[in-house]
Amino acid sequence: MRACLDEAAGLAPPPHEIGFTGGEPFANRDITGMIEDALARGFRVLVLTNAMAPLDHHRARLLGLRAMFPGRLTLRVSLDHYAPARHEEMRGPRSWAPAVEGLLWLARHGFVVAVAGRTASGEPEAVLRSGYARLFAGLGLELDARDPAALVLFPEMTDDDNVPEISESCWAVLHKRPEQMMCASSRMVVKRKGADRLSVVACTLLPYDPRFDLGPSLAAAARRVPLNHRHCANFCVLGGGSCSASRNDGG
Repeated sequence: MRACLDEAAGLAPPPHEIGFTGGEPFANRDITGMIEDALARGFRVLVLTNAMAPLDHHRARLLGLRAMFPGRLTLRVSLDHYAPARHEEMRGPRSWAPAVEGLLWLARHGFVVAVAGRTASGEPEAVLRSGYARLFAGLGLELDARDPAALVLFPEMTDDDNVPEISESCWAVLHKRPEQMMCASSRMVVKRKGADRLSVVACTLLPYDPRFDLGPSLAAAARRVPLNHRHCANFCVLGGGSCSASRNDGG
């Protein structure tokens, strides 16, 4: 990963943000070392986490990183719904309390935090944001639920192939721009089990589809990505989803 970070630092312009996702990133015993490597090169870092037991094992190291790189490390905690019962329908029983405790620990210790929710309940966005606002107020969290960077609401990804194809003419109809999509400015680097090298793929949603494997280097992966996967339509273009730390802001 250090070689990949060195290549990233040499790009013109270099990325400003390195994200870590999973699964649960803190289940990787080397995660804090990788975070430090990214921070030490001047990047901002975003980690997507459930803030549960795996994170607990890294608390002391995280406190050290926060002290060394103040304000440059953001942890986005997954709370799938503002109501505990609805969250546990999606995450499993007894998952709410430890996630909230982990989120509060991060906030109390001065980390930059955000929350990721889901739209699976079918409620309008305004209702969801109001629900999370009440939750944040009750927990004493200084998070603005109206801010799409502080509260990211991810659209659902389905296995239904019956989604519209995204063509050139769609942009004017949807009042969007191609450069707003994650794959216009971001790439995902994966190391698959058993592989002898890293792979650069188009985005975090498509790590396993060989059509979106762009090769072993960031330079080779710097090309256009066709929006011909169902997730391109239902998550990014129509759903308005983005996995970076701020809306329409590639990493």
